[in-house]
Amino acid sequence: MITSLSIENFALIEKLDINFSNGFSIITGETGAGKSILLGALGLVLGKRADLTSLKNKEDKCIVEANFSIRKYDLKSFFESNDLDYEDETIIRREILPSGKSRAFINDSPVNLQQLQDLSFYLIDIHSQHQTLELSEEEFQFKIIDSIAKNQDLVSEFQSVIKKYRSVKSLLEIKKSNLSSILKEKDYNEFLFNELASAALKVGELEELEKTYEALNNVEFIKENLDKLLILANEDEFGLQKNLKEFKTILQKNSQFSQDFQSLLDRTNSIAIEFDDIVKELNRTSDLVFNDPENLELINQKLQVIYNLQKKHQVLTVEELLAIQSELESKVVSVTTLEQEISGFVTTIIDLEKHLDNIALIISKNRSEAIPKLSEQLIAILGQLGMPNVRFKIEIIPSNTYHFNGKDTLQFLFSANKGTDFGLLKKVASGGEMSRIMLAVKSILSQYSKLPTIIFDEIDTGVSGEIANKMGEIMREMSATMQVFAITHLPQIAAKGSSHYKVYKKVLGESTVSELTLLTPDERIIEIAEMLSGKNISDSAMNHAKALLN
Repeated sequence: MITSLSIENFALIEKLDINFSNGFSIITGETGAGKSILLGALGLVLGKRADLTSLKNKEDKCIVEANFSIRKYDLKSFFESNDLDYEDETIIRREILPSGKSRAFINDSPVNLQQLQDLSFYLIDIHSQHQTLELSEEEFQFKIIDSIAKNQDLVSEFQSVIKKYRSVKSLLEIKKSNLSSILKEKDYNEFLFNELASAALKVGELEELEKTYEALNNVEFIKENLDKLLILANEDEFGLQKNLKEFKTILQKNSQFSQDFQSLLDRTNSIAIEFDDIVKELNRTSDLVFNDPENLELINQKLQVIYNLQKKHQVLTVEELLAIQSELESKVVSVTTLEQEISGFVTTIIDLEKHLDNIALIISKNRSEAIPKLSEQLIAILGQLGMPNVRFKIEIIPSNTYHFNGKDTLQFLFSANKGTDFGLLKKVASGGEMSRIMLAVKSILSQYSKLPTIIFDEIDTGVSGEIANKMGEIMREMSATMQVFAITHLPQIAAKGSSHYKVYKKVLGESTVSELTLLTPDERIIEIAEMLSGKNISDSAMNHAKALLN
């Protein structure tokens, strides 16, 4: 339950601090006094969006802070899952800065608006006149029935499974689309892949083949030059080896006279050894160099294959061709992989459908059993509210379609008077009847939920007299198990509250502000008398007010 509310610099409110009690609290005030402002401020701490128009003074920040006593409502798991500090007396604060930025805190821990909204679901139900229109919407009607049927956990499970089901179906469609695209190009991709694979390409192969081709293509020229080199080295009279030997012999004669000559001799020996090795290498190479037209043709064919592949795929290197080959291989292989994945998704979908069908069947059965209870309780309460001949025709219609809360559709029909046909609520129910039906619904739901607080914002629209008195009585009965607020213009309802707050405006200098105050017993008599007869309170109005309060 909400125990206190502090508002600063919001709309017409400069600063307001108010404490609330449990039970049935009444809020009254003239039209335009600020009741909607109060709800607007409360909406901020419950996660509604705000902007700079919320600020009374545009240069100061707006602060709204609410204290909630939540010890009885088993909310520790919510705080743990959101990594928040749990306190039996939880404080929610919302700040709107002059820059337009918004900040929110739960027990001084920063949170986002979604977390506020999620928590508010467990704290307060603010029933506005607009919400009465929801009575005619199938989603709200299902919420009523599912609350009585105690289907909440089953519906949550169904929604979790349907989310996974739709995700898997979406993935299946993507995989099917991918497979369809690949199959269209399958034959061509296989041809390209096989063409590249048969070429047996290797990294660095092109450069090596081109070098070998050049060597084989010029074998006669190379052989001729090798022969010349060997003649120059080995010629008997003027060969380089013979001359180098004589050069070394002469230098050796001088080496005994100087260390410099010995050093030169050593260097010459090194040259002789290196040159001898070069000649031997030339001899070996010469033996290996011979005309090989068959190998030359094979290398030429391999080069032409590579050149043609480079031209076809518009690349310059073998490495790029190998990358294309790898990509084509993945496409060819992916057909089998995709087919396996699709088969797996189909199996998963079948299993999920079985699970969904089982849950939906139980949900539907529970709904069918709950409907007579709902009709009976609605008729009983509405009978007290001046609708003795009201009837409901509520039918669950199974379908083969998965909805967000099962597989049922709903026909929720209503008749207010004897002899009249059933019709849709929004077409046949008046505003006053809708208000009474909604109050009956809320009264019934309060028996099945652990919601700490409910705020009725003028749920008495379209009613008066004894019916208003009965509505007030029902709200007072609800307050035995939860905190109930009623914003009302009707004295019959206002008199039923255990606490009475008044919203009013006053002028301070050049500014108008809204205030909220808890009325004393004497002030409350005057307030209800004014609601009965206006500002000029008559003695009969005073007596009537006292009678209502007693």
